[in-house]
Amino acid sequence: MIDRMTATRLFQRYRMTLSVGIVLLLAALGFVALDHLLQDVRLHQVRLAWHMLPTASLLAAGALTAISYLTLTLYDVSALRAIGRPLPYRTAALASFTSYTLSHNLGLSLLTGGSARYRIYSAAGLPFSDIARVVMIASATFWSGVLVLAGAMLVWRPQVMAIGALAGSAELLRALGIVLLLAMAGLVAWTGPRGRTIRLRGWSAPVPPATGIMAQIGIGAIDLAAASAALFVLVPGIGLDQWPAFFIGYTLAIIAVLITHVPGGIGVFEAVMLAALPGTGRPELVAALLAYRLIYYVAPLLFAIMIVLLQEGSRWHRPIARTLIGMRAVASGLAPMMMAALVFLGGAVLLVSGSLPTVPGRAATLSTLLPLPFTEISHLAGSLVGAALLILSSGLYRRLDGAFWLTRLLLIAGAAFSLLKGLDYEEAVVMLLIAGALQWTRPAFYRRTHLLAEAFSPGWLATVAVMVGLSIWIGFFAYKHVDYQNDLWWQFARRGDASRFLRASFAVAILLTGVAFLRLFQPAAPARQDVNAAVAPSDAAMALAQRTDANLALTGDKRFLLSATGQAFLMYQIRGHSWIVMGDPVGAVAEWSDLLWTLREQVDAAQGRLLLYQISAAALPLAIELGLQITKYGEEAHVPLDRFTLEGPDAKPLRYAERRATREGATFAIVAAADLPYIIDELAEISAHWLAAKRHREKGFSVGRFDPAYLAHFDCAVVRVRGRIVAFANIWKTQDQSELSVDLMRHRDDMPYGTMDFLFIHLMQWGQAQGYAWFNLGMAPLSGLDARRLAPFWSRLGAMLYQHGNALYGFEGLRAYKEKFSPEWDARFVAGPQGLTFARTLIDLQALIGSGGG
Repeated sequence: MIDRMTATRLFQRYRMTLSVGIVLLLAALGFVALDHLLQDVRLHQVRLAWHMLPTASLLAAGALTAISYLTLTLYDVSALRAIGRPLPYRTAALASFTSYTLSHNLGLSLLTGGSARYRIYSAAGLPFSDIARVVMIASATFWSGVLVLAGAMLVWRPQVMAIGALAGSAELLRALGIVLLLAMAGLVAWTGPRGRTIRLRGWSAPVPPATGIMAQIGIGAIDLAAASAALFVLVPGIGLDQWPAFFIGYTLAIIAVLITHVPGGIGVFEAVMLAALPGTGRPELVAALLAYRLIYYVAPLLFAIMIVLLQEGSRWHRPIARTLIGMRAVASGLAPMMMAALVFLGGAVLLVSGSLPTVPGRAATLSTLLPLPFTEISHLAGSLVGAALLILSSGLYRRLDGAFWLTRLLLIAGAAFSLLKGLDYEEAVVMLLIAGALQWTRPAFYRRTHLLAEAFSPGWLATVAVMVGLSIWIGFFAYKHVDYQNDLWWQFARRGDASRFLRASFAVAILLTGVAFLRLFQPAAPARQDVNAAVAPSDAAMALAQRTDANLALTGDKRFLLSATGQAFLMYQIRGHSWIVMGDPVGAVAEWSDLLWTLREQVDAAQGRLLLYQISAAALPLAIELGLQITKYGEEAHVPLDRFTLEGPDAKPLRYAERRATREGATFAIVAAADLPYIIDELAEISAHWLAAKRHREKGFSVGRFDPAYLAHFDCAVVRVRGRIVAFANIWKTQDQSELSVDLMRHRDDMPYGTMDFLFIHLMQWGQAQGYAWFNLGMAPLSGLDARRLAPFWSRLGAMLYQHGNALYGFEGLRAYKEKFSPEWDARFVAGPQGLTFARTLIDLQALIGSGGG
């Protein structure tokens, strides 16, 4: 039997695979249901119903769609006010409009609305936690409208739903409607005039007061009423008396789409609506659903794409922008997202076109211009290009330059194949317009990476599979009158549309299977090498260093980014997708900003995560400008050497330790770096025994390790007892004598009591005599963090570890030891990505340190 823990681990490991499998299964069931509901419907009937749609109905549907999307913008406006972070209407409207157009068309598992909201709101200064609250409140607004309107319809006309299995249950349905309305009324009463706050495991979200809740219910109801009415006016022969049943069916369809997570609700929404309206003519209802998807889904997405491309593209094409080295910094990130959606739609157009018969008149004209083989090959190639565009849209979303070049080429080829396979000039124009929009946004696609290794997530491939499944279903629907025989695959004729469909579908399936296997079996790509990395730190910058941790540049486990003048550098290392900078940049402060922005751009181009580790207050403004989340890491102890003394009551423990070690024969000495080879074997023995006794292994990156090549750079402080070394520490200095410190501190088990205090005391006295200003005692991790209720999550977590984690690491003991030297404490910080990605980066940091820095 598999225990519960093992089952949980297996579920976590295969969760994505299971999720994708469930989505594909539900999509397949939707297509099966559609096929069953439309078994007596023919393509020519749908075409006739399409042409019979009244122009007035189409215009009314467009107007109601506009009302719905204008109301949708109020979701975010009300949510921002509820959390006390109101933004200009244009910002909230752009976030809401782009978010919903993307999620309506492509589902929540791909180009999610949350991504668009995050990019817009983070650029406006909202933190991740506030953006999450906006999404939650907007979702609550939608559901409040659903519940209120559904409850009202059930109370008003329950008999319209009391059919089939629910026959005779009208009163039960009315009771359900009353319960829904009472539940919403109870929510309004519970919030009261001042509102409430929901708290869950340290996370909180405000609930608006009663007036705010009623406003949100009204917004949700208006949106849902307008959205459903946009379809209602398109359905011929349906009267107002059927509105309650229609609305309940529409609500069920929307809920089914949200539950199944099928991208765009393709197939699921249509199947539920067909089942909910059994009395409506099937061809007419299919035509109405097609028009509704174009008017309510596709048209707003195209409008949103146009807005974003005009806004961001105009920035890139201003004359001054072309002269800027950092031209890509103006992109908010919406252009790649929108272009990915547009290319995805373009691929879908080619696939669906390849599944439908050609227009007879155009086919006859084409037969006089081209030989049959050209038509056959063009039809097959057009479908393959459509499938390839679906796949490449993922690379555009991730701003890959390779995806840009290949997509542009395929769009032009798709336009040519559209003409050659059936004189489909409408498709050709669409492909060329998309290619032009792609070229307009060229600066947005700057990431150089391996396409197959980085671009395709399982969720994206699942979305592609759903779209391909839809095109295949459309083909079988269009040719259901055809008698499928084995020789149909090999029939080549001017009107052999069904044969072309079969061959194209098979070729597309082979293409997608090949891509999936390549993605599945390809080994993970190694970490990308950044183009401007230096192999050694700059001597000029080291000479300007005012902090001793600049000497970490000599450990041999870091990469370096040098400024143009060589007067400054920063040191970092890459672990997984995390680019981790150690401390502040070293050298001329005026050049710090350019260094950090240069690295930030390299990290973004490599699709990585940037973390600044143990930075000082001097680097905080730059970290904020970089858009990083700031968290206090701990405090660093600095002893002012001009005031250091063993006199007075506060120094009594130090005097005792020093005198006792002296009585036991301890002596202090500085061994110059040039003389280190004479004692290196003895130091290596001490280090090996110290590591074994502590059950430690060498660490790296943020500390040095015992390596003769590294130690050869420094003088060494040693404590001897009767000529035998019992403790040592390599000495870190700054050339301007602003700071003195130590790195490696190792000792024997049989050293006298107070030996390490003895070493520090004499080293500080030596520093006084040499004219050094400060002695750096190093970090007290997690100290000084505030655990107040409203403090950030990471601060509260760190404070809890500091207070209760002494069994794992002596946090409080370490600070208490350093307090004996009466230091001044300076805060140190960690700056990293927003949200849960911050935790992943911290895990990479710990792995980097624990692995010795490599």
